[in-house]
Amino acid sequence: MKKKLFSMFAIVGLAVATTLSLSLLTACDDDDDDDLTEEVATGDSDSSDSDDDSSSDSDSDSSDSEDDSSSDTTSGYINGYKYVDLGLSVKWATVNIGATKSDDYGSYFAWGEISSKSKYTSSTSKTYGVAMDDISGNATYDVAAAKWGSPWRMPTYEECTELAENCTWTKTLVEITDSGSGIYIYTAVGPNGNSITFSCPGYYYYTSAECEGDIGWYWSSTPYPDSDNTAYYLSLSKTNSSVEGSSRWYGYPVCPVSD
Repeated sequence: MKKKLFSMFAIVGLAVATTLSLSLLTACDDDDDDDLTEEVATGDSDSSDSDDDSSSDSDSDSSDSEDDSSSDTTSGYINGYKYVDLGLSVKWATVNIGATKSDDYGSYFAWGEISSKSKYTSSTSKTYGVAMDDISGNATYDVAAAKWGSPWRMPTYEECTELAENCTWTKTLVEITDSGSGIYIYTAVGPNGNSITFSCPGYYYYTSAECEGDIGWYWSSTPYPDSDNTAYYLSLSKTNSSVEGSSRWYGYPVCPVSD
């Protein structure tokens, strides 16, 4: 009887992981933009399609460089990195880990790992299938805490949800590539009127970047409650801003927060 029950749970877990993987692969094909305000940038814009080596783990990602997109809303610096006070429970960084500007992609990380790598699979993941608590602030697993130092950390599920649900979001087309694809950024205006810009790095799947310029998926620090293979992430897609669950082995960017 115990063997049968174990088999049933294994089948359910496999189905969940398979569904999540399929949803990731089809996300770039969703053209429904009804839930976000869309704008087209005018004038000259810097492309966010900069060279991004997923295996690069540079620590020279200080946001001391110019960041025009948030220069009038930045509240200050922590450990040399800019933050914006949006009127929420935490301060949000103006750049991703590994980036120097708000429209840069930065580096990609599997959930619970503090280094980028050249291949993202379930077999190369250090946390896939491992029972874990929330990792926010734990420098062994939290890349923001490890690279930027306390009090910087990864945002929790609750903090990502607060950002998604309490800000006004605008999607802006900043460039059309030679292939005809659009490069977008997302701007969140907080309850206090301050704003922050998120780039659309897409994600790393096996050895290649997918959906670059189209969607922004950012890891939270919170594991999914019903699966040791899954964690929550902030989803900025063509349809909405929300918090979803994803397999931990995918490579996503991280935008740190601070209390």
